Amino acid sequence: MRNNPLRWAGILAALLVSVLTALVVAGWRPVLSGDVRVARDLHAHAVAHPGVTHVMRVLSDWVWDPWTMRTLAAVACVLLWWRGDRERALRVALAVVVATVVQQGLKALVGRERPVWPDPVDSADYAAYPSGHAMTATVVCGLLLWLLPRPLSPPLTRPLPRTLPAWAPAVAWAVAAVSVLGVGFTRVYLGVHWLSDVVAGWLLGVAVVALATLGSGRRRGSAVPDR
Repeated sequence: MRNNPLRWAGILAALLVSVLTALVVAGWRPVLSGDVRVARDLHAHAVAHPGVTHVMRVLSDWVWDPWTMRTLAAVACVLLWWRGDRERALRVALAVVVATVVQQGLKALVGRERPVWPDPVDSADYAAYPSGHAMTATVVCGLLLWLLPRPLSPPLTRPLPRTLPAWAPAVAWAVAAVSVLGVGFTRVYLGVHWLSDVVAGWLLGVAVVALATLGSGRRRGSAVPDR
């Protein structure tokens, strides 16, 4: 665990989001002005390109919606529980619950207003900071990647299970990256979040994933515990 890169990534993410939150609460001008510039440019494009905006709304409100992500996590929990891997099922379930509580708590504490436009292309509830879409996608995608079976380190290397094609991990990582980055982009593009809201959601998501996997007794060579 000493050299666990995910643990250190979680610590770094927690530190960075603490600083970012302090800057947002303090109204630090460089952050706020940067948010406004990015939001204005993307909103102007969204208004001028309704077809693109429609695609963004479908992706944001359906494909990458937090409830879609939570459903994926719930399915993973059920499958893990059914296969006897109850520790990881509980870790995933608890992480999703913690992510929801943290994001809603911070929204209430920070109380940041969402962007307001004379010609909005979408709408959203609750406060802006942090982005629940970005945080939920990061947590769920991160945990699903953590659940992927992988080979043991040498000299005990053995191949991945035959049920998992060799190209599957790379595809999973690509889909996860597109989903996490994509949902963050859609939230700013649709004018319902500031860029710093999305960055905070990503950082908080990484911290939650690191915390959820901390001290895991998971064996890297198998998809389920050895019996």
